Amino acid sequence: MKDLVQLAIDTAKAKGATYADARGVEIWREDVATKNGALGQADFSESVGLGVRVIADGAWGFASTANLSRGGVEKAAALAVEIAKASATVTKEKVKLAPVEKVIARWETPILYDPFEISLEEKVGLLLSIDKVLRGVKGVKVAEGNFTFVRKKQEFASTEGSKIGQVITMSGVGYSATAVGGDDVQKRSYPTSFRGQFENRGYEIVDRWPLLENAQRIGEEAVALLSAPQCPQGKKDLILESSQLALQVHESCGHPIELDRVLGTEANFAGQSFLTLEKHKKFEYGSKKVHLTADATAPGGAGTFGYDDEGVPSRKWDIVKEGQFVGYLTSRETAGVIGLDQSQGTMRADGWNRIPIIRMVNVSLQPDKGSLGELISDTDDGIYMETNRSWSIDQRRYNFQFGTEIGWEIKKGKKTRMLKNPTYAGITPEFWRSCDAVCGRKEWVLWGIPNCGKGQPGQIMATGHGAAPARFRGVDIGVAYAD
Repeated sequence: MKDLVQLAIDTAKAKGATYADARGVEIWREDVATKNGALGQADFSESVGLGVRVIADGAWGFASTANLSRGGVEKAAALAVEIAKASATVTKEKVKLAPVEKVIARWETPILYDPFEISLEEKVGLLLSIDKVLRGVKGVKVAEGNFTFVRKKQEFASTEGSKIGQVITMSGVGYSATAVGGDDVQKRSYPTSFRGQFENRGYEIVDRWPLLENAQRIGEEAVALLSAPQCPQGKKDLILESSQLALQVHESCGHPIELDRVLGTEANFAGQSFLTLEKHKKFEYGSKKVHLTADATAPGGAGTFGYDDEGVPSRKWDIVKEGQFVGYLTSRETAGVIGLDQSQGTMRADGWNRIPIIRMVNVSLQPDKGSLGELISDTDDGIYMETNRSWSIDQRRYNFQFGTEIGWEIKKGKKTRMLKNPTYAGITPEFWRSCDAVCGRKEWVLWGIPNCGKGQPGQIMATGHGAAPARFRGVDIGVAYAD
């Protein structure tokens, strides 16, 4: 693959490209799932190909191929240059890239146990053991469990002399119990919803999460929700569990800081952004308790890597510091727009047949101090919500509404009755300005989201979001079930 990648950039340069980079990519994916005591899925897929990106006459061109013969690669590189030259006829400004140092390196996700070497029997056996416990709870009608393992091997080279090899391994684990009673259906998930937790690790992820140990509780909570009272409506203090807060960060913090969205050059799937350029370093995004970082170096993060798809090394930087908005996610092309002399390294593509675009890395709310128990005891009248069930946010990432699987009423510092169908709504900066407490490092979890969609043609990318439970004052609660 290294030789083919070099051939692609040499061909592009010979055809008139002033810059070229190429990525040879191999992706392996395994999905294993069980449902109600039976194996529901055992799929393995493989994808191999090469993509070449060029600048010619000041404009971008991109082409890809699964034909990895010499002729196939040369044809793709020539097509990329042809596309760039055609684009140049309608381009208003020539592309300018921030400099990057030449890199010759190899990077690999640290893993303890290769998930692709673990037998299917062992994986299915664990899922069926969990399934048995879930269905042993009277009232649980559907039990589902799943494992997902992805390995991406990539060779990158550019006309600037960089040659970078990377192997990224991601593992996901999760299960859910669905209870049915009367005209109601309720669901509980572990470790979190929508196929569970994803981390850039090996099979050791199954030891990091007490999967079997929590199955009984998850089943019982699903059933208990059927008879639980409806979450009340009104303005109340809200405490969010860390996985729900991670999704809140993803939707209302991560997407609006993607600089291509801000500039309007990418608006598919998630829209543009309310964080327009005049707000950079001049906008009160949240309270002084709100400290958000972007970090592509965090161990185990689903948004962790060694180098982005422009050959820029991974790094960490501030997005919001003591409530003030201070940073975006940039590419080599957009870095100069906000006065940076180098990219922060956020350009990624989800495969060989997609052009790299700005993507979230691990965008996280940094911890402060204290525990969830202390936070609850310090709350007089509020709602504690766990595990995402639904979300909706407008095209500028400003107005939002979220629902969770379960809630708990808090009265005079005590967690009291269970509540079903809890929801809340807000306006992004007003919501983050109402944050008056964030729990400490012991409560902080780096959650993984494997399915962030962006671009056209669409691309799916894994991102990470760290959070500890946090409190927000005077939030609109119960909005989705208003009388």
